[in-house]
Amino acid sequence: MKQQAIQNSFSMLHKLENIEKDLGDLKLSILKKLAPSGKKEISFRSILKGIDVSDEDIAMAQKSLYSKIRV
Repeated sequence: MKQQAIQNSFSMLHKLENIEKDLGDLKLSILKKLAPSGKKEISFRSILKGIDVSDEDIAMAQKSLYSKIRV
């Protein structure tokens, strides 16, 4: 009987944690809609549409970015 009560308590706590997480996510979602940043989100897919990026291109970009620091 005591084991069942403990399991019920853990189950309730788990459900409450899920509700708290969902509530936090909902608050963030509402805040984002109420106070937009004014910046339009741009995806890289639309920017790089029709462009092939090779491993060599990536290596050159990394070399350029990290040329002054050692990685």
